[in-house]
Amino acid sequence: MTAVSIVLDVAFHAGRGATVPAGDIADRLGEARRGIEPVLQALSRAGILGSTRGPKGGYRLGRAARDITLAEVVAAVLAPDAPEEDAPAPPSPLQTAVILPLWEEQESTLLQSLAGQTVAELLRRAAAAGLRRPTPEALNFAI
Repeated sequence: MTAVSIVLDVAFHAGRGATVPAGDIADRLGEARRGIEPVLQALSRAGILGSTRGPKGGYRLGRAARDITLAEVVAAVLAPDAPEEDAPAPPSPLQTAVILPLWEEQESTLLQSLAGQTVAELLRRAAAAGLRRPTPEALNFAI
């Protein structure tokens, strides 16, 4: 949920053009900046977010909101190359035979659902909820 929240925050406040500082994202999410840095880095490595360093730096969407599925966002932070921890064996045969398969089914269903939803859909939901995106600075065409 943190990764999806971060991507939505960036899409809502910056889009593809402007950037949003990590500190602002953390403040809006009620998280510590140090706590979201690994998520921001994973999203950047996956190309979901782009980043700019420096005093005016921050994060922006790496692609159009309509081209970023929520399943991609989740996959970026699941780190399939991370070493798996040895989970303790379930203490009962009911957990092994019923509960674990249930959770695996639910996870699969959730990931399939997220694959059909994009960041653009989340932005539409925000608009439907009455949330207004910040007004971008006016373009200046003066030469």
